[in-house]
Amino acid sequence: MDPLAEINEVHWLVELLQNVDVGMMVLDRDYQVQTWNGFMENHSGLLPSQVRGRELFDIFPELDRPWFERKAAMVFTLKSRAFVTWEQRPYLLKFGNYRPITGTAEQMYQNVTLFPITGLTGEVTHMAVLIYDMTDIVMARTQAVKK
Repeated sequence: MDPLAEINEVHWLVELLQNVDVGMMVLDRDYQVQTWNGFMENHSGLLPSQVRGRELFDIFPELDRPWFERKAAMVFTLKSRAFVTWEQRPYLLKFGNYRPITGTAEQMYQNVTLFPITGLTGEVTHMAVLIYDMTDIVMARTQAVKK
């Protein structure tokens, strides 16, 4: 592949990650934010430049640190994915419902996937955190139960 095509491919991947309708952040082993995509920016109100290099627990002090560290330990140690569903825990990071007029939920319900990212040595150096907005599904289920 020619170098320009490779650069173009990387550019497309970055554009895709910035614009996908899923929250994505990458944390190092000290839980410092390395990457923060557009979804995270839009729903947290925090720019990547405001969070990069900061510890996640400083940014979101309400996050249950012992619980999150146990989840992350599975990812870093076992090199396996970990999942959290909104039924287990309504949200990882408290984001408001971005449809305050048409939506009835006060906050965004989230499913979360954590997965390891290995460095060139094969060791897990970072962890990706994906956040899926499940609010519409939760509200639809709530409405169905009420009927």
